[in-house]
Amino acid sequence: MSVWVSEEVMRRGLRFCSRRSLWQQRNFLLSLPIKDSCSPGKQFFHLWSPRQSQTWLSRSPVSSVRFYSQEANHGDDLEDGERLPSQPADTASAERERKPPFLELLESCGSPSDVLDLTGKYSPTARQVSHCLTHMWATTKKMTDEQRRYELQLMFEHPAFDQLLQRAMKTVVHIRNEDVTYSLLSMVNLGVPQRSRVVQTFLRTCQEKLNDFDEKSLSVLASSLEQMEDGANVRALKEGMRLVVEARLPGIKNVMALQTMMRLLGKDAPKDLKWKLEKKALSMTDHFSLPNAQYMISTMATMGFFSKPLLDVCSNKITENIHGIPFNRLFKLLQSCRELLYRDVHLLTSISDYVASSLDIWTNKQLLLFLSVFENLVFCPAALMDAYADKVIANPDVLTLKDLLCVLKVYSSLSYDLQDRRQQFLDSLSHILSSYLPKISAFELLKAVYCLCLLGHFPYAPLEQLLQSSVLEKLAGSKFPKSQERMFQMVDVCLRVDRPPLPQPLTVPASVLGDPTPSTPSVNPRLLLDLQSLLEDQAHMMLQEGVMVENFYFIDAAVTKPTPNQTSVCEASIGGGEGCSPAESSERIAVIHAPQTRFCYGTSNPRGPLAVKIRHLKILGYNSVLVTEQDLQSVSEEARIDFLRERIFPQHHRPKTEPDEKEHLRS
Repeated sequence: MSVWVSEEVMRRGLRFCSRRSLWQQRNFLLSLPIKDSCSPGKQFFHLWSPRQSQTWLSRSPVSSVRFYSQEANHGDDLEDGERLPSQPADTASAERERKPPFLELLESCGSPSDVLDLTGKYSPTARQVSHCLTHMWATTKKMTDEQRRYELQLMFEHPAFDQLLQRAMKTVVHIRNEDVTYSLLSMVNLGVPQRSRVVQTFLRTCQEKLNDFDEKSLSVLASSLEQMEDGANVRALKEGMRLVVEARLPGIKNVMALQTMMRLLGKDAPKDLKWKLEKKALSMTDHFSLPNAQYMISTMATMGFFSKPLLDVCSNKITENIHGIPFNRLFKLLQSCRELLYRDVHLLTSISDYVASSLDIWTNKQLLLFLSVFENLVFCPAALMDAYADKVIANPDVLTLKDLLCVLKVYSSLSYDLQDRRQQFLDSLSHILSSYLPKISAFELLKAVYCLCLLGHFPYAPLEQLLQSSVLEKLAGSKFPKSQERMFQMVDVCLRVDRPPLPQPLTVPASVLGDPTPSTPSVNPRLLLDLQSLLEDQAHMMLQEGVMVENFYFIDAAVTKPTPNQTSVCEASIGGGEGCSPAESSERIAVIHAPQTRFCYGTSNPRGPLAVKIRHLKILGYNSVLVTEQDLQSVSEEARIDFLRERIFPQHHRPKTEPDEKEHLRS
């Protein structure tokens, strides 16, 4: 009884407040606290400032801080439990004969203002109010951002908008559950403020009806809550949704509804519930459409939940239907794969091939976004890299400075070999870079030159400008000193080792190179033991551990072995009293322990600084042998030694007649 009395007092109090005298103007800030059903101590307020409304809209095209139900209108005299008056029965048929039905008129409306004009002429029923809100949101979907912002501003200023929301609030208890959730979703998407009375009323109604919501209504409610800020009613509904979803999970039959609820539960969902959701999703994979497969991967990224079986099913579905998928979905898919650290070579290759084969349908910005996300995935999209290089060679002037820096970053990071087109491609990039030299910033110039050095290309004009004292002074106060030092160190070692033919010799000042003493990492003990075991019976071999080359490159182990032809020559020279230098009589092998991330995914191709290291060691007389952590951990000691023997002594490697234990190392 006390609860009923409290609600009755509150209701009558609200009615009294809504009928306050007309001296209250729109530019007042009126605070009207309403108790939150989930948190009695919480309050929210109605703000009546048009200026704030404009400020909110300037920040977001779909938002407003104008709050509703301020002045009395034809709905104010209704008790909360009363229904809106309807037309008399004897005039209803005549009305239908002389004008089209309301919903037909509604469908002809092309903007929110058109809908509001219609509601001013005809009084919509309770359910038609929901249709009006939904159609208002639908009309804004296909608008440009500028047009949407303008139309929403008109909507918030329209006098019928207050009346429509007030009517929606009064009739919420009388409409179907599905209409309640669609109305809430529409208001959220239209930018009706979350703390307004109308939105909070709908949230509380959803709480009361939550147990009666069907699968579709739960899905629509989840979409609304996903976009809303945290609040007492929102938190209560999310917790209620979690309990309802967990209880009803076995009976969910719609894939999209399952995905929507998965997104709502998010990363905070208990681990056991995530496993239940995975099991349910796997049981529905036969019903996955192509959009279902795409959306499932992004849903898993939203949840922060990695399920390889489910990801593989979705990847196969997408790969089979790759043609025709629009840019936004493909890009979102690749971003989700990155967030999940999921890389399927077949899927990524299919996307690369598809984009490359349809290059003309993509804008330059879209192609660069594809290349950038592939680079973030540490995957080399060979077909796309080739196709885009041809595009740049054909028309290099299309690249802006930002585009150029992106291209340089991607191609230098992935170290892709364009073979016979390499020089033409790099010359095109250098030409464009030279055109931007008068306006490029010092740090951008450093990044561009660094990338070109990684690619083994040394245009004189950018290098000379970078090393000018005025440019170096601008870089002195950089926010990224360590990154800057690392790039200058790479430029320095490239100039010293590659020795490019420049019009004038250039050197990097020691002042920008940072600490001249390089750090010396420890040698992997398992690698060292395997090398010692391999060479223990090789009398002419010499093994050195932890070798520093050019005061920059660290080699885990250097193996020096005599060459067969030079051995006899040196013996003859020694017999004749002449010496033979080690460099002339031996072969030097640099054994390098490299993390798997230094290779392009799915290949044994080194990338970025590791590729430059191998290039420089070759110039300095070393043949490089790369060993990954996977090579050292995946097999037995005997297999590891055989693997090293195969790489260091390829001429002694026996031909294989049956599958070997090491065969899976590079798979």
